Amino acid sequence: MRVSMRNIVMGCMAVGFGMLLAASDVTAQEASIQTPSKAALQRLYTNYLTEEGYKPEVDDDGDVRFKREGRLYFIAVSDKDPEFFRVVLANIWPIESEKERVQVLVAADESNAKSKVSKVFTVRDNVWVNIELFLARPEDFKGVFKRAMSALDTGVENFAKKMRE
Repeated sequence: MRVSMRNIVMGCMAVGFGMLLAASDVTAQEASIQTPSKAALQRLYTNYLTEEGYKPEVDDDGDVRFKREGRLYFIAVSDKDPEFFRVVLANIWPIESEKERVQVLVAADESNAKSKVSKVFTVRDNVWVNIELFLARPEDFKGVFKRAMSALDTGVENFAKKMRE
């Protein structure tokens, strides 16, 4: 029986492709099994915050909110992208005129350029600040939470300093 090199290569490619499909199918199944539910993420965040001395609660949107140094924050909870971690501090500065809106945009731009991880932005007539991170696993937020909150504070400080100039 004579086998051509082309038949050998094609056969090897078919076997390799089949193994790749089987491996990707297992990976997809594992990912769907390991993706935490919204409730599981809420528990993860509320348990950690409680251990750290906060009094977290789940709001009507399903996000986890907590007070820190007199300010109300929330952790956005989404089971569609559980490795995306976002803490928001809403309504830090009301925008009371169009002239002030221009000042806000300049200050936000400067803060965003100077500050690590934090973003200052407008939502209607208010200024919000948040931190956004990609994590390998949802529970990895615990190792960076304090530094992330410090970065959020820095974003607020940089924004407020520019607004007071």
